[in-house]
Parts: sequence; C-alpha cells; structure tokens
Amino acid sequence: MSDNLETLKLDQAIRLGQKKAKEGMLDEARMVYESILKRFPSNKKAKAGLKALSGKAAVRQTAVQDPPQIWLQPVINLYGQGQLEKALTETEALLLRFPKSVAVYSIRGAILAGLGRLQAAIESYKKALGIRPDFVEAYYNMGVIQKDKGDPGAAIACYKKALEIKPDYAAAYNNMGNALHETGDLEAAIDSFKRAIDIKPDYDDAYNNMGNVLHEQGETEAAIVSYKQALEIRPHDADAYSNLGNVLKENGEFEAAINSYRRALEIRPDYADVCYNMGVALQETGDLEAAKKSYKQALQLKPDDVEFHRNFSLINEYSADDAHFLELQRLEQDGSLDDYEKSQLSFALAKACDDLDDRGKAFVYFREGNALRKRVLGYSIDQDKRLFDRLKATQPMLADHTVSTKEASCTFAPVFIVGMPRSGTTLVEQIISSHSGVTAAGECVDVHRFGGQLAQGDEPASPENILRFRENYLSALRRKSAGAEMVTDKMPHNFRYIPLICAAFPEARIIHVERDAAATCWSNFKHYFATDDLGYSYDLEDVVTYYLLYKDLMERWQGLYADRIYSLNYDKLTVDQEDETRNLIRHLGLEWEETCLSPQKNKRGVRTASQQQVRQGVYEGSSRTWLKYEAFIEDAFDRLG
Repeated sequence: MSDNLETLKLDQAIRLGQKKAKEGMLDEARMVYESILKRFPSNKKAKAGLKALSGKAAVRQTAVQDPPQIWLQPVINLYGQGQLEKALTETEALLLRFPKSVAVYSIRGAILAGLGRLQAAIESYKKALGIRPDFVEAYYNMGVIQKDKGDPGAAIACYKKALEIKPDYAAAYNNMGNALHETGDLEAAIDSFKRAIDIKPDYDDAYNNMGNVLHEQGETEAAIVSYKQALEIRPHDADAYSNLGNVLKENGEFEAAINSYRRALEIRPDYADVCYNMGVALQETGDLEAAKKSYKQALQLKPDDVEFHRNFSLINEYSADDAHFLELQRLEQDGSLDDYEKSQLSFALAKACDDLDDRGKAFVYFREGNALRKRVLGYSIDQDKRLFDRLKATQPMLADHTVSTKEASCTFAPVFIVGMPRSGTTLVEQIISSHSGVTAAGECVDVHRFGGQLAQGDEPASPENILRFRENYLSALRRKSAGAEMVTDKMPHNFRYIPLICAAFPEARIIHVERDAAATCWSNFKHYFATDDLGYSYDLEDVVTYYLLYKDLMERWQGLYADRIYSLNYDKLTVDQEDETRNLIRHLGLEWEETCLSPQKNKRGVRTASQQQVRQGVYEGSSRTWLKYEAFIEDAFDRLG
C-alpha cells in the first residue's frame, strides 16, 4: 500500500482513506491512514481518521484489490472522451493485475452500457457485487440498465436493493418512480417521487417526473403545480416548460401553453417536439397561419416525423405541385416505417388526395390507414359488444340508488353533451358556451375515470360509491368552471354512462346530439384519432356495427330517462339555426343571448377533430359530403337503413 502511495499526492491519499471509511471498508481505510503516517508522522487528518475508525467493525469484504487512482484515471478519461472500445481494452488489462477490483468492474459496466452491451454490463456489476455485496452504486446502475432493456420490473428490484443499503438514496427513489410509472403503478410512482423529494427538497427532476405521472392520472392541476415547482428550482429546464405546456394545453389554457412552449424554445431553439406541440395549440386557438409556421419549423428539425406531417396536412390546402404533397410521396417510399407511422402517413396522403379531388386514391389511403391503425390497436368489435351488455345489466342497480335533490349541493350545474363522435357535439358546445353564464370544459375524461367501473358493474352500485363518484367528478369539473353557473362536458362517449349520470347528478342537463347515420360513420372512418379509445372507427363494418350498438343503447336510455335527455338533431340545427338554438337555450333555463347564434366567434380553444369546422360557423351540407365516396363505400352502409 505504501508503494502505491508514493505516486499519490498527500491530499489524494487522505481522500482515498475518507472514501474507504465512508463506504465501510474500514480495514482498507486504516491501511491508507497508517501508510500516510509512516511518511508524515504528524499528519493531523490521518491521525483523526485513524481515531474515528477505532471501535468500528469493518464490512466483510472479499479481498478487494482496487488499483490506485492514477491507474484508473486514464480509463475514466477515455470513457469521458467517448473512446469506449479503447477504455474497455484498458479495463481488461487492469483486471489481469487486479482481478478483485470493485472499481474496475464498475467502470467496465459503465463502458459496456455505453456500447449498448447491456447484459454484459449487468454481468460486470454482478461481479463487483460478488466482491463487495454492499456496493450500492452497482445496484443503482443495474436498475438504469434494466429499464433501458425494457424490464422495469427488474429495474425496480435493483433500486429496492440499493435502498436497503442506502435508505436516503434520492436518485434511486426518483428512478424507481420512473420504472413504476412504466409498469402502470402510478400511485406507487408518485409515492416514490415524494420520498425522493423528502430526502432532497430541491430535486427538480423528481418534481418534473411526478408531474408526468399526475398528468397521466388526469390530475392536471396538481401536475401544473409540480412542473412549476421544478421550474422554480431550475428555471432554465426546457423539458419542464414543454411538459407544463402540454398539460396546460390539455387543460384548455392555450395561451398559457403557448407561452410555456415559447419559454422552452428560448432555452432550446431546436426542440422539435415543442415546435410541433405549439403548432397544435395554435391550431386549437384558430390561428392557422401561426400553426403552419410552427409545424414547418418542427418538420425542418425532424423531417421524417410522420405525426408532424399528418397534423400539418389537416390545415394545409393541397395543389398538385404542393411541396408538402411531394414530401409525403417521398416518405411513402421509405421502407423503414412501421405500421404506426404508415397509418399516419396514409391519413395525410388521403387528406391531400381529397383536396385534389382524387377520390379513388384518397379512399385507398383511407382504407390502408384505417386497417393499419386497427392492427396497431389490436381492436375487436366484440370488446364493445361486451361493454354495452355490462352497461345495460348495471343500469337497474344504479337507478335504485339515485342521489336525491336534497343530497345534491353544488354551485353550478354540469351539462353533458353526448352522442357519437363527429355528430356535432363540438358545435353544440361552442353554441352553449357562447352564453355568458356557461363555461366549456371540453372533452373531460372524468366520468370514465371516476365512474367507469361503477357504470360497468365492476364496483357495487352502492349509495356511498355513487356519492363518491359525484364528489370526485364535481371537484374536477369545479376547477374548470371559472365561476359559471353551468359547465359543459362534451365527451361524446358519455352516452354510455347516462344511467350513472342520472343517478349521481339530479341537477345535470343531458344534451344528446344526433346526426345523419351515414355522415357520422363516414366522418369517423376518415379521421385519425389521437386517442386509442375509438378502435371501432378504423373499419367500415365495425363503425356501422358500433353505430347500431349506440342507437340501441340510446333508445333504451331514452325509454328510461326521457325527461332527462334533450335530443338535438344536428342536421336540423344547420337548416334552422335560430329556432333550434333558442329551443336549446330555453331548455337549459338560460336567458337568451344573441352571441349564441355566432359560435364561430367563440374565443375558446377547440381540442377535437372538429376545430376547423366550428370556426366556419353553422352551415348546411356537411352531412352530404360522404356521398362523394358512395361508389367506393358500396354496400357498407346498407345496415344503417
């Protein structure tokens, strides 16, 4: 040991002794201090180190033989410079001389991980643990690698081992939270992030990661708070601004979202995803020119991202020599695209061909894009048939436990706008929310999130569960109410949950929007939906079958809750706008306001596939556009009657 110390500076030797003592390798620490004192008998730090070691028991080791730091440093330098193969060769040479070196096996594991040889890296860390079983960093690094390998369960096990050795390891809690998030255990993930923050209150990454989980849970307000806490700690975090922008956008706070995206781009101008998401937010506010500019910027940075191309196609008007149309055709020749990417590209090409009045090609692309999307989702219509059967079976039990008017206490009334997607629900919400007494909450997932299992019979339809659902839903909606007396929730699929809505909300209004059956089915088929919940839309037979399931269910609900459901025909609304609008506003119990006749002037953002149509105001003829494809659809719509 003293020979090795000849080549070390005194302060390096002191640090080595302190490091060994801190790691519990007390025998080695003692040897270091004794070697120092042989050369420097009066060194106070070495004496203090030896004194601190007295009475402590050393951790049992298996003959650890780490090389001196000056031997390890060249390997560390090569690793830092990215010369991984050369660094790996150097570790092999070191292991010939120091076969029981924890440090060398650890460095070797990092190098192998950098080379993408993940299993070999894990084996190297395991060898380090065979020499020193309490080597906490080996467990931590193996956790990182297991997650990179796509095995979050194995990663969690590694992080737990690390935390057994070092309970205050904040980074292990943070990474374990990410792995738990990946497994879908969101509550455990949040708990893990909170533990990391308890240990390290300024842990900005943990706040950011917790925001991601809260966002996924639908806890948008809590997610916003978490992202803002991350930014207070690290104000120049482009990722946190990006994530904050995404949740603000989802929350309908489009101007705030756009400002957050702009802050992210000030920090990182080449952040393609932020350019794209800002384009989406601008599109949702109706600023199409600014949205196009943002999409183009995103495409310059990531020219092969087909999702960017598909969204840009929605607001682009194509001509035969359009540069973007040529770019889409170039991408079509790319043999490396997977089914998900091919599907998005097909929908973009269909939009371009539709603009060019080439119906034959457009239909081929629609059919191909839909078939690929259905395959990616693994959808079968049987799953929705089973769902509808469960909904019917649960209805009587929900009806038996309806909340009484006396139990209902709320400062606002929810208005549920339901129907098939693409049936006009967005337009109806724009009309209603043009009234000064109404706030539009958009498509809320909260009925399904808080009450889906209750409506399907997976939870008992008890008074307690129904009241809990009511309180949870109203609490979420209240945060979007802006103090209005009425708040709209236009999630179309809430038609499935009408018995639950009627049981939980005696004060609620339910508006059922109907549209021409063929127009509705075609409009679903021709649209790519970002959500995974509309698997039936991607096959003409499936969408017709689903439409018939919907009609059958709504006839049942209307028979049971006729006094609670107001039926509004979209096609009548476009023909006789004023009378139909006045009837609707009267039904809601609101005083008439002329602004309800100009929904296109409503300044609120629109987050659905109908955003461009509602900017045009109420117009006739949209339910006849499907006839341009009638020859290609053939007999697919015959069952609609």
